[in-house]
Amino acid sequence: MARIIHSYDPPERFVAGTVGEPGERAFFLQARSGSRITSVVLEKTQVAALAERIEVLLRDLRRNNSGIALIPSARDEAPLEQPILEEFRVGVISLAWDEEKKMVCIECEEMLEEGEEDESGDLLRVYLSPGSATAFAQRSLIVVVAGRLPCPFCSIPIDPRGHLCPRANGYRR
Repeated sequence: MARIIHSYDPPERFVAGTVGEPGERAFFLQARSGSRITSVVLEKTQVAALAERIEVLLRDLRRNNSGIALIPSARDEAPLEQPILEEFRVGVISLAWDEEKKMVCIECEEMLEEGEEDESGDLLRVYLSPGSATAFAQRSLIVVVAGRLPCPFCSIPIDPRGHLCPRANGYRR
């Protein structure tokens, strides 16, 4: 099967968002240009890691090149666009600075089953200005922490129906 590359250079909108209740949320990245929308599903930890790495990349760029403006674009607070049609589940995420375009490049590759060829998975490629990348990272971190609160003793998310803390030897707090 031929690889499909969903490329947005740059998108009109690129956001991380969720569907579902805390504890049962599905995390998505969604890119849109005009009427074309691409939605990919990924793990909460992938969203958090991507946002944190974007912040590190931009901080390093700013330190090494003061000519790069990091003024964030207006943060997009709108929910994901409906209907959400999942293109694929993300396996590998790449992050790079494109020196020629002066943009951040994010590539999300499809998670492949064991035995599939490396080049057969679909790909989402998004180019963002430094300001848009900053706004994306800020929103992503807000989305990640908007779930269940962690237990102050064991750091496991507290379930609304109760929490058996392993640090309390199974007693409810």
